[in-house]
Amino acid sequence: MTTLSLLDPTLIAQLSPILPDDERFMAMAINEAEKGEFTTRPNPAVGCVIVKNNLIIGKGFHPKAGYPHAEVFALNDVKNNGQDIEGATAYVTLEPCSHFGRTPPCAGALIKSGVARVVIATLDPNPQVAGKGVEMLLNASISVSLGVCEREAKELNKGFLKAMATGLPFVRLKMGISLDGRIAMQNGQSKWMTGELSRRDVQNLRAKSGAIITGSNTIIADNPALTVRLPDVELDNIGTTAIPQPKIVVIDRCGRLSPDDDFTVLKNPNTMIWQDDLPALLKTLVAKYQCHDVLVETGATLATSFLSQNLVDELIIYQAPCLLGVTARPMFGGQFERLQDKLNFTLVDVERLGDDVKMIFLPKNLSTT
Repeated sequence: MTTLSLLDPTLIAQLSPILPDDERFMAMAINEAEKGEFTTRPNPAVGCVIVKNNLIIGKGFHPKAGYPHAEVFALNDVKNNGQDIEGATAYVTLEPCSHFGRTPPCAGALIKSGVARVVIATLDPNPQVAGKGVEMLLNASISVSLGVCEREAKELNKGFLKAMATGLPFVRLKMGISLDGRIAMQNGQSKWMTGELSRRDVQNLRAKSGAIITGSNTIIADNPALTVRLPDVELDNIGTTAIPQPKIVVIDRCGRLSPDDDFTVLKNPNTMIWQDDLPALLKTLVAKYQCHDVLVETGATLATSFLSQNLVDELIIYQAPCLLGVTARPMFGGQFERLQDKLNFTLVDVERLGDDVKMIFLPKNLSTT
């Protein structure tokens, strides 16, 4: 079911049915969108495929903020291929924008192009769009179908969609643990409990994050850099592009750190020390810094705060095949007297990374989405 609540009932009545080949072509548009997954923020990753007579005549994706959107790259691809677009169908993973920002509205570009039909995976909850793109297309007598591969399209832009709808970012809490649920020895030693493949996978999490949140304890104990250490990305529509570095936020409620301290992250001009509460931080990251995806990399104290305050959208666990013992530090510091007070999760994905196991959980009691 698509987010039809964003549409006026009169527009819903004008939508066209989904056709048998729509899912196949939208899956290709999603593949296009994925090419810009690490480079588009704070913009969403969007792909577009244009089809005529059941053949792809153009395709494109949004590579980076400030560059044309996916629809424009796909329309230019049609032109460069010498194809006739009149009467074609455009498959777009996110509702075409209807407003002037850094680039002109894509709904207008599609209207001018001569396409007869536009298939959209999901609506854009951005108040500047939120159904207005669909309305523009329908008013121009273009057939519109909605909700094709919606779940997959939303998965690609969890942070953007949540931030536009709620003003809060999508929060991923990442932890590396032992078989007995420990994150470090009693003296704080933890490098390297998980293997190389797990550490490489964490780089992908950082690359899709607008901000990384950690605690002052982690900074003092480990002095991490918390940077994305992936090579530049070769984008086939604009060339080689560096992955933008996430903003670093250090939670330091007790005032243990000073900006002049000799820690790696404090030498980074993109680092912020935060001493207020966590909900206020999350709202600030969206409103002021346009950080729509947040990765929490920290120890048990701050992780417990996020979990206990119901602020985690996704819990990502890298479990190493080792036992650290009863004196080692646990991953969670909460205390419950009754079993019914426990925090419950749904396991949604499991992947083997060398000898480690990566597990993704969704909190069952989440109320922030």
